[in-house]
Amino acid sequence: MPIDPSRTFLPVNIAVLTVSDTRDLSTDRSGETLQSRIEAAGHRCIAREILRDEADLIEAQLRAWIADPQVDCVITTGGTGITGRDVTPEAFKRVMEKEIEGFGELFRMLSYQKIGTSTMQSRAIGGVAQGTYLFALPGSTGACKDAWDDILVWQLDARHRPCNLVELMPRLMER
Repeated sequence: MPIDPSRTFLPVNIAVLTVSDTRDLSTDRSGETLQSRIEAAGHRCIAREILRDEADLIEAQLRAWIADPQVDCVITTGGTGITGRDVTPEAFKRVMEKEIEGFGELFRMLSYQKIGTSTMQSRAIGGVAQGTYLFALPGSTGACKDAWDDILVWQLDARHRPCNLVELMPRLMER
């Protein structure tokens, strides 16, 4: 991936939400994977929470972070499958103003190379709400690594060429 060394790295403030009925901070490997990768890339993990698979709870947390001017981006892990308790995409759709269709498409394309047709069960989704980027990832550590290492680390780096999401941040609230 092309990085332009003449451009300045701009750290992004990222909140991480793990959606799970069974995990806590001591067993949340996916949330820890995201936090460590976010910080290793030079960004700030400014909040980290764990919530049950309840659409109303997820929506409320998303809305709180979207309303917080310190949060530039929210990344969730978990709840993107197709079982009855998987409701993260539904919560996202309640708050998103615009969906970034290419994120889910690209995630599934990359995932297909690793897990084959099982990737069709992923409802990974990306979007924007009130100037805040939102990305919902599956709950596995492998999926978190793939989404971060192959997509988000590049798109959240202002030095990435030919374009990136960071350079669009000042224009997200245009009307």
